[in-house]
Amino acid sequence: MSVHKDKKTNTWRVCYRYTDWQGIVRQTTKRGFSTKREALAWEREQKGKNESDLTMTFESFIEIYTTDMKNRVKENTWHTKEHIMRTKFIPYLGKRKMNEIKAKDIIAWQNVMMNSTDKRGKPYSPVYLKTLHNQLSAIFNHAVRYYGLKENPAAKAGNMGKEKSREMLFWTQEEYKKFSEAIMDKPISYYAFEMLYWCGIREGELLALTPADFDFERNLLRINKSFQHLGGRDIITEPKTVKSNRTIKMPEFLCEEMKDYFSMIYGLKENDRIFTITKNYLHHEMDRGSKSAGVKRIRIHDLRHSHISLLIEMGYSAVAIADRVGHESINITYNYAHLFPSTQNDMADKLDQFRKGEKTNVSKKCG
Repeated sequence: MSVHKDKKTNTWRVCYRYTDWQGIVRQTTKRGFSTKREALAWEREQKGKNESDLTMTFESFIEIYTTDMKNRVKENTWHTKEHIMRTKFIPYLGKRKMNEIKAKDIIAWQNVMMNSTDKRGKPYSPVYLKTLHNQLSAIFNHAVRYYGLKENPAAKAGNMGKEKSREMLFWTQEEYKKFSEAIMDKPISYYAFEMLYWCGIREGELLALTPADFDFERNLLRINKSFQHLGGRDIITEPKTVKSNRTIKMPEFLCEEMKDYFSMIYGLKENDRIFTITKNYLHHEMDRGSKSAGVKRIRIHDLRHSHISLLIEMGYSAVAIADRVGHESINITYNYAHLFPSTQNDMADKLDQFRKGEKTNVSKKCG
C-alpha cells in the first residue's frame, strides 16, 4: 500500500495491493485525490472491503452486496433494488460505518422516509415504505450471514408500512364489455386488452408475445417470457416465477380475433413482438376507455383479478385456476378466498342434521 503525490497534476494517488478470493495478488490504483487525507481514507475503505472489516462504510458494503447478489436476481429486479439503494439508503446511511449503525439510526431513517413524498408530492404508500424497510433489512441480513455483523439493526428497529392490501378491484363481464367497446377504435388497444382479460396474463407476458407463441390449430397460447424496458433498452426475460411458464387454452372467439389482428400487421414474422407498445400506453388507454365507457378505473393488473374472479364465478377450483394463470393454488385460495362460494353454512347444516339424527337413534334405543 502506498500513497503518492503526482507533481504534474498536484493530486494524490493510491496504489493498493490485495489478495483476491482465489489467492491471487492483485493491484488497483486510484488517482485524482485532492488531499492526502482523501487518498488515505479511500485506501482504508479498500482494505476494509477486501478484508471484510465492518468498520467499512455502508456505501462500501453496498459495493460488496452488489458483487455478491447482482447476478443472482433478474435484471429488472436488480434495477429496482439498485434504484432504492442509490436514492433511499446511501444518501442517509452511506457514510456511516457498518458496525456503528444502530436500531435508533434505522428509526431515524424510517421517520425521514415516512415524512417524504414522491414526485407528485404525495406521501409514500404504506406498501412502498414496507418495501424500503425489507430491502434495507436484506442488506444487513447479508452482512450478518456472511460477513460477521453481530446483529441486524433494521430487524431490531422493527418494520414500517404494511403488506399489500388483499383488497382488489375487478370488472364484471358487463363492465369489461363496455370498456372493450369504448377502445375498439384502436385495434392494437382492443386486441391487447382482449388478451389480458380473457387469458389473465400479466402486462410483461402480453408485451413479449410473438406469433410463434400461438398454436391456432389447438387453440393454445404458450407463455414462456416477459418484456421489460430498462435503462432505455427493451429486454426479454424469463417469466416472473417457474409456475409462470405455462400453456393456456384460448377460447375459440379469441383465436379468431388474434388471427384477424395478425393479418393487419404487415410483414409480421414468427418471432416479432405483436404488441409493440409500452406499459404507459396501456395505462393511458385504460384511462381513456374507462372514462368513455363510464366504468370505474382499475389497474392493468386488475384485469388479471377480473379474469380469475370470472373463473371462480364459473365454478372452477383454485388448482385449475392456478394452472391457467401461473400461480400457486395456495395463493389463489388465500388472495381470492372471499370470492369462492362459502361452504360454512352447508357444513353447519349437515353437522346439525347429523347431531339430530344421532339423538333420534338414541331415543329409539331407549324406547
